[in-house]
This record gives sequence, structure tokens and C-alpha cells, in this order.
Amino acid sequence: MDVILFLIFAIIAVVCAVNVVVQTHPIASAISLVGVMGSLAVLYLLLGAEFLAMAQIIVYAGAIMVLFVFVIMLLNAGAESKRGRSLVAQLLGFPLLIALLALASYFIQRYYPGTATVQFGAFKAGTAQNIGRALFTQYLLPFEVTSILILIAIVGAVVLARKEL
Repeated sequence: MDVILFLIFAIIAVVCAVNVVVQTHPIASAISLVGVMGSLAVLYLLLGAEFLAMAQIIVYAGAIMVLFVFVIMLLNAGAESKRGRSLVAQLLGFPLLIALLALASYFIQRYYPGTATVQFGAFKAGTAQNIGRALFTQYLLPFEVTSILILIAIVGAVVLARKEL
């Protein structure tokens, strides 16, 4: 049953991710990105990482996507205009994609031949205590740099949204 749920939500995540790139309207892309984030949360649940799944929903599918939609509305971004594709891209795009996937699968199988299979629900390191300990010891510098970048983004959004008097 876990494998079937994994396949269903993995397919949903991939389809929504492709839809993010294919859509011409930014709001439709943002909604497809919410679908990707929701599917990833279900995949985290299948692995037994309940805290990571809820953080995925609250932080990414909630707060970050609201910020994305706010910026899209603030910039008043309309639908992208369709342009003709080049002949080279039409002729070589799909064969080069297949070659890239074949090359990547060859190197993955060559350098990582005998990895263990995933045991659904066996992941026990996703508790709030383990994540908090790693976040404030081993990953303290990246955490603080990220918080400063978010602060800069908030100040930039306020400056852009402020009306001139």
C-alpha cells in the first residue's frame, strides 16, 4: 500500500512540477507549486517524518507561497506571450533529453549500485528535537544567513510596496 501511495504522490509532484514550467500565467504556476509542496509533504509522511511534513505544509505551501503570490500581484505580472520555438530546439530537444536521462541513469547505477531500499516509516530522525538540535548546532551559520536574507527580502518588499508621498 505504501508503494502505491508513493507512486501516486510522486506522479502528482512531477506533473505539478512540469506544470509550473509549462504555465504561461504566474498565478497558475504558483498554484501548481502548491501541488508540488503538498505532494512532498505526503511523501514525508510516508517516510515517517511527520514534523517535516507539517513544516513543509506550514512554511512552504503556506507562508512562502503567500509571499510568492503577493510578489506576483505586486508586480502585476500578466500571462507570458507565446513565441515561436527555434527549429534546433524542436529537432534536438527530445533526443537530447533522452540522452541526458540515459547518461544520468548510467552514472547513478555505476557509482551507486547497491543502495538499501527505503523502509517506509523507519525514519526516526525527523522529530522536532533532532531537527532543532541540528539546526542550532551543525547548521547555525546557514540558518542565520537565511534569516538575514529573508529580512532583506521583507525590507525590499516594503520599499517596493510603499507609495511615494
